[in-house]
Amino acid sequence: MARLPRYLRLLEDIESDSATVSSGDLADAAGINPANVRRDLSALGFQGTRGVGYAVAPLRDRIRRELGIDSRRRVAIVGAGNLGTALARYTGLGKRGFDVVAVYDVDPGRIGESIGELTILDLDRVADDCAAGRFEMAILAVPAAAAQSVANLLAESGISSILNFAPMRVNAPDGVAIRHVDLSIELQILSYYG
Repeated sequence: MARLPRYLRLLEDIESDSATVSSGDLADAAGINPANVRRDLSALGFQGTRGVGYAVAPLRDRIRRELGIDSRRRVAIVGAGNLGTALARYTGLGKRGFDVVAVYDVDPGRIGESIGELTILDLDRVADDCAAGRFEMAILAVPAAAAQSVANLLAESGISSILNFAPMRVNAPDGVAIRHVDLSIELQILSYYG
């Protein structure tokens, strides 16, 4: 599963729908060997043609379906500080099928401000907006002290996919997928190797 997004990035960057891609190119994109690529794609029901490779368009569509992004996904960002604002402005999410549709915060001084075409909303609206189907995924960009309570609020409101940028691990109830991105930990790991 972790390699599929890497394959997809390469497939989406190939311009022609009639093009083919080799297992070697996909292996380079994922940082693995071509035999692993062939096994991964075989598990999805794809067999390449020896010496030719895989047809890009059908493979791209199948991986998008497998990842659950064959249609656009609506995302809310909770936390309109520096990181939340930067994420709201990041155009790469839209290019990959994720539309940031709302930004929430608790700071009365930020509520009502604009970030591009979005207006920062009061966090009190999250439950109602979730119930109305405004978004289906959330990104946490809040301070560590607020992360668990905001994750709980999102889970109670029906959100089952959360990307956590808060500098702490949060617990999620059963049925809620949460991914943690801690930039300081990643930098510490890089520091070890550098």
